[in-house]
Amino acid sequence: MPTPVDKLLKKHPNLVQSDMLKVESHVQREQGEWLINTLTITGQSVPFVYKRRRRYKSLQGQRVNITYYPAVDTVAGIEFEVMKVVRIRVA
Repeated sequence: MPTPVDKLLKKHPNLVQSDMLKVESHVQREQGEWLINTLTITGQSVPFVYKRRRRYKSLQGQRVNITYYPAVDTVAGIEFEVMKVVRIRVA
């Protein structure tokens, strides 16, 4: 029986699933009524970004399973590659 992640990956071919990634840093900042969470992962140079309505416990030092897709954010007219997180679970 397919898992929810398998269903997501089959429905959206540009999604990527990575397991047991170690979080180096976790920053939460307010943007309107949302909290923007930014993770840096050991061995990755691109930040992983997702939104939450409430503050979340720090994931720094934890191992996580992440489903994400590549995207581009523009800040002050400069484009930055980011990974938009669709699903994140502590491993």
